[in-house]
Amino acid sequence: MIIAILALFITVVLSGFLVKVFPPSNTKWLKIALAFSGAYLFTITIVHLLPDALLGSDNSSYQVGYWVLAGFFLQLVLEQFSHGVEHGHMHQHHGRTDAIPFLLLGSLFIHSFLEGSILVERGHSHGGHSHTSDNFYVVLLGIALHHVPAAFALMSVLLSRLNNFRKAFMWLLVFAIGSPLGILVSNTVLAQEAPGGLVYTALTGLVAGNFLHISTTILFETSPDHRFNQAKLIATLVGLALALVSDFI
Repeated sequence: MIIAILALFITVVLSGFLVKVFPPSNTKWLKIALAFSGAYLFTITIVHLLPDALLGSDNSSYQVGYWVLAGFFLQLVLEQFSHGVEHGHMHQHHGRTDAIPFLLLGSLFIHSFLEGSILVERGHSHGGHSHTSDNFYVVLLGIALHHVPAAFALMSVLLSRLNNFRKAFMWLLVFAIGSPLGILVSNTVLAQEAPGGLVYTALTGLVAGNFLHISTTILFETSPDHRFNQAKLIATLVGLALALVSDFI
C-alpha cells in the first residue's frame, strides 16, 4: 500500500515538471504517450477489472453492469468540468487571470480518488478466481501511466491561468493526493469487508466504466478519421502488449 501511495503521488509530481522540458505547444510526445496509456488502460479494464468485478461479486453479476454504466457516465459528467484534462486536453488561457479552476480540480480529484480506491492489496480466492497482488501492480502501473499525460495537461492549464510555476504546482498537488487518499480510505474500509462485497464490487465497476470511457476516448481521438500514423500505432500496440505480458511477469 505504501509503495502504491508513493508511486502515484511521485508520478504526478514529477510529471508536473515536464512542462519545463516540453512546451505545452509541442504535443507530439503527448499524443504518443496518450496512445500508449489508452491502450494499456483499455486492456487491463477488459482483462482484469471487469473479470474482478463479475467473478468476485457475491451479488448478481448483472448488477455489476449497472456500476460499469454508472462509472462510464459519471466520467462523462466529470469531463464537463475538467474539459478532458484526463486525456490530455489543454485549454489554454492567454494572459494571467489568477482564477483557480476549482471545478476542474474538484472533478480531477474525484476521478483520481476513485482510481486509487480499487487498489486494495490483499490476496484471496473467490469462486475459483484469484485476486492476487499481480492484479494490484498491473492496475497500479496503468493508473500511473495514465497520470503522466493528465498531470502534464493539468499543469499546463494551471500555468496558463496563473502564470506562476510555484502556485500552479501547489494546486497540482490536489490532483496528486487524490489517488493516495483513495488507497488509504479503501484499504481501511474494505479491509473490514468480506471479499466480493458490495463496496468493492461497486468501486471496481465504477472505475471499469471510468477507464472504458477514458481509454476509448483517447484511442478514438488518437486516430481521427481512422488514420493512425506509425508512431501512434506502435505506441498503441506496445501498450496492449505490456498489459498482456504483465500477466506473466
